[in-house]
Amino acid sequence: MRLLSPSRRGTVSLVILLALLLLASTSRAAEYVSVNKDGVNIRSGPGVENEILWEVFASFPLQVLKRTNDWAEVIDFEGDKGWIYAPLLDKEKTVIVKSDSVNMRSGPGTDSPVIATVKQGVVFKPLEKKNGWVKVSHKDDLTGWILGELLWPND
Repeated sequence: MRLLSPSRRGTVSLVILLALLLLASTSRAAEYVSVNKDGVNIRSGPGVENEILWEVFASFPLQVLKRTNDWAEVIDFEGDKGWIYAPLLDKEKTVIVKSDSVNMRSGPGTDSPVIATVKQGVVFKPLEKKNGWVKVSHKDDLTGWILGELLWPND
């Protein structure tokens, strides 16, 4: 059996370490957050001097793409990107209806009665998943099941 020289072992160790770091960074799960208050600005860059692109409301779900100091670059359910002041984000996961109009049902399946029709942009708190359906709760005490593919994020 042939042993590697100390310098060769160091090179091999470095290559393995870099490969592991690359693998860890590419397999990281997406980070989803929600906005913690109404009237929060999404900006064109990380700073208050940047243009306001749009405004979001409390519980609005966003995906964090990257963080820079106290700012996060985010994307919403429509694919719009911008920057938000990170202290205005909450770890609580919410989901938003991404289709024009969806049926909320009393159970997880199309055989369950429709209890409400929900418009695009309505935000819910996800409670559980079953067979591709998500049990959701609205702040107005409305709870029911919506097909997961009609919600964002759907992971």
